[in-house]
Amino acid sequence: MAEVINMPHLSDTMTEGVVSKWHKQVGDPVKSGEILADIETDKATMEFESYYDGVLLHIAVPEGKAAPVDALLAVIGKKGEDIGALLKQTEAPKAEAKKEAEPVKAAATAVAAVKQELPPPAAPASAKPAAQPAVSAAPAAQANGRVKASPLARRLAEEGGIDIRMVRGSGDEGRIVKHDIERFMAGGMAAAPVREERYTEVAVSQMRKTIARRLAESKFSAPHFYLTMAVDMSACMGVREAVNKAIAPNKISFNDLVVKAASMALRQHPKVNSSWLGDRIRYNEHVHIGVAVAVEEGLLVPVVRFADTKTLRQIGAEVREYAKRAKDKKLQPQDWEGNTFTISNLGMFGIEEFTAIINPPDACILAVGAIVDTPVVKNGAVVPGHVMKLTLSCDHRVVDGATGSAFLQTLKDMLENPVMMLGAASI
Repeated sequence: MAEVINMPHLSDTMTEGVVSKWHKQVGDPVKSGEILADIETDKATMEFESYYDGVLLHIAVPEGKAAPVDALLAVIGKKGEDIGALLKQTEAPKAEAKKEAEPVKAAATAVAAVKQELPPPAAPASAKPAAQPAVSAAPAAQANGRVKASPLARRLAEEGGIDIRMVRGSGDEGRIVKHDIERFMAGGMAAAPVREERYTEVAVSQMRKTIARRLAESKFSAPHFYLTMAVDMSACMGVREAVNKAIAPNKISFNDLVVKAASMALRQHPKVNSSWLGDRIRYNEHVHIGVAVAVEEGLLVPVVRFADTKTLRQIGAEVREYAKRAKDKKLQPQDWEGNTFTISNLGMFGIEEFTAIINPPDACILAVGAIVDTPVVKNGAVVPGHVMKLTLSCDHRVVDGATGSAFLQTLKDMLENPVMMLGAASI
């Protein structure tokens, strides 16, 4: 019985194929695994193999012509077999079937072109389904421990003493075809181990869901703009070293210095210490600074309350305690509620500069980068410096560029001249 060959679906975006070359002509004998034609898709030109033994009785798409996926391409059967009825049944005009077969994504112009110059659609449901020869460019694959290969490819590999598992297949799902064996024997294709795609999926935790929701709401509702300023941390480095010698073992970090300086700068710039509430803006008179802490499942922001009234040692001890409780999953809701300003520091990871998404309901968030050794100009001379970049993300509904810039300038002055923020009671 004659076998109908349809235009195969050779890529996920393919809607039609062009026959660039027929390797067999009507009347030629065909064996399973032999190449019938080269078919050009939207991604590449691929070899098309036969799955059947027989004689090529009919070519429906001439070289250089296109046909939609599943349209009649050729017929293979016994020599002299009458296929008139089969062709009549296969090529009978069925406008409704063609409409359903057309991909929804095809453009109107493509549809018109198909109707004008391409063969009719595929055989009706009663016709025997046509095989889809394998011709994509994936690596060799195994099915149930057996390498996928055409009979001809297996025979050629056996005759040539080739371990077929060492050949990379270019057919559908990595199927090895005749051309792959020939290239391997000629040294044109390097041996490759059989590979398979793997992945792991995990359920999204409630923490990650909350983080995703809040940050998405912030990013897509608040009109962010960003201000970056470089700070020379040389003086702060000296102060930190001296303080840590005096108060050891309860040492302070650079982040503690930033939190303290930011809290005092916020007292001078209350518009930055504010919240957007939809129909009103809240200017907070207290300073509660959220300090971002990374944990395995995401990011938590415990709050240092009344940070402007606390000493460096108090701030450092509180942040360390929050970080420990966050990693142990022992933070309580009151620990991360009520922030009026947020600081996110990635400097300890070597990140020199970044932008952060505002943590609602705050109007601003400060991104702190690493301290980098770099030349700076002081008193007209180039000297070694230790520069840290600060980036302020602002909600433009609340904070204007001039307001944010003034806050950053005050913060810069305090960090470059730490005596402005430090006294005996501040340590």
